[in-house]
Amino acid sequence: MSVGVGEFKNSLSRFLNRAAYGGERVIVSSRGTPKAAVIGMDDLRKLERLEELEDALSAWEGLEAHRRGETLPWEEVKANVLAAA
Repeated sequence: MSVGVGEFKNSLSRFLNRAAYGGERVIVSSRGTPKAAVIGMDDLRKLERLEELEDALSAWEGLEAHRRGETLPWEEVKANVLAAA
């Protein structure tokens, strides 16, 4: 579901409840451009678990590459870390 900022402000509690209890994802748009999303806590926990798994997979791949004797230039490593932050 997508709503404009004005409608979202006027009905904040309704949209929060729809996300929290209805499992809906509310996209808030400004002038037709999506700006943010409101999600329930269950969705947030899923997203956080996915991020943790992504980090673990990346670390595992790096370890496996190291075991194969592969190395990465420091600038590439630094760029990846900054991009993930």
